Amino acid sequence: MVCYVYGWEKVGMAQGCIVWRCRRCGNNRSSGTCRHSGAGYSIVYLVGTLQKWEAVGRNKKLAERRLAEVVAQLHSGTYRKIQPITFLEFSHKWLEERSGSLKPSTLRRYRGLIACQLLPAFGNFQMTEIAPDKIQAYVTAMVKERVISPRTINHSLTLLKNMLNYAEQQCGYIRGNPAKWVKPAQMEPKEMDYLTPDEIRILLKNSDEPYRTLFLTAVLSGLRQAELLSLQWGDVDWNSDLIHVRRSVYWSFRSEVDRAGEDNQPLWRFTSPKSKRSVRTVRMSPILKGALELHKLVCLASPFDLVFCTSRGTPITPSNMVRREFHPALARAGLRRIRFHDLRHTFTTLLIAEGASAKFIQSQLGHASVQLTLDRYGHLLPDAGEEMGAKLDERVFGIRDASHANKTLRVAC
Repeated sequence: MVCYVYGWEKVGMAQGCIVWRCRRCGNNRSSGTCRHSGAGYSIVYLVGTLQKWEAVGRNKKLAERRLAEVVAQLHSGTYRKIQPITFLEFSHKWLEERSGSLKPSTLRRYRGLIACQLLPAFGNFQMTEIAPDKIQAYVTAMVKERVISPRTINHSLTLLKNMLNYAEQQCGYIRGNPAKWVKPAQMEPKEMDYLTPDEIRILLKNSDEPYRTLFLTAVLSGLRQAELLSLQWGDVDWNSDLIHVRRSVYWSFRSEVDRAGEDNQPLWRFTSPKSKRSVRTVRMSPILKGALELHKLVCLASPFDLVFCTSRGTPITPSNMVRREFHPALARAGLRRIRFHDLRHTFTTLLIAEGASAKFIQSQLGHASVQLTLDRYGHLLPDAGEEMGAKLDERVFGIRDASHANKTLRVAC
């Protein structure tokens, strides 16, 4: 039996209790009805002769579960002392320790989420003060304010869970991950935009070289923008009609280069693709092959052997390409403004229209799993359910007509 408000529960040689704490009401309120900010349950336990307090939140069941964990650790001798540290201090340490193992684009995204989302909400808290109700309140507040999208909110929540896992398992700053049971923000299903075959032809007709060939390659290969702008002629297998995706190009901000002290280094560099599955081979259609052969004869020479490059032979800046070439081409064609990434969706819809299997689509897009492909494009796949019953009858009885099938069944039985 758990005792509340200075009561103690004794298990073996370990003792502990659950206390409702509120600085405005005092510590003697056990019902949990106080709604003051910062009020919630804490667990109290003895480590030797020292009394330890740990805030849990407003959920009494979580407090009971946490107390049971601590009591079990004390009883088994696996209890570890918690080092005091704020979330701000921990975030700096976490970024520093993970910077060597993360891709530059991932590290940049994490820095942005921590600086803009997590630090304003949790930066001044001690790590042991970050309770599930505080994290859930953060998610709820962000959803109500509608300043950022639910997708960004969930990305920040996932990052917070990973950081707190690291704090628990590697550093010992907390006992248990308080974000484990927090519900993510609900996301509205978003319609995927893509071009129809007629719109593709209109876009290409209103595009200038070499960007016409660049847009055609994006539509008929599904390469990501960074993969396309780092494509080299050595990646094109003319004999097997394949394009090998082996690298990506990453553009640094000037502030990132200055922070690293690399004044003489270019803002761009080649990196590995997004994931291991992104290293792949893509089938090259006859029209795409012919367009690339013609482009190779007239394109500018690049010291980096790039298929698409600037007048200096360096990689094309993505933002300049979209702003100066892609959006103006859409405007001249009288088409809606779509993202450049939607050309990758267009490639996928073309494969689906031709009856390609989900596994083949996954291999061409470089998705980590076929489940990701189905989750993202499953609604576009043809639904064969309506005729499946008749096809089963034909497979078993050799006939699709319902009346004849009944007669056949009676004879068979």
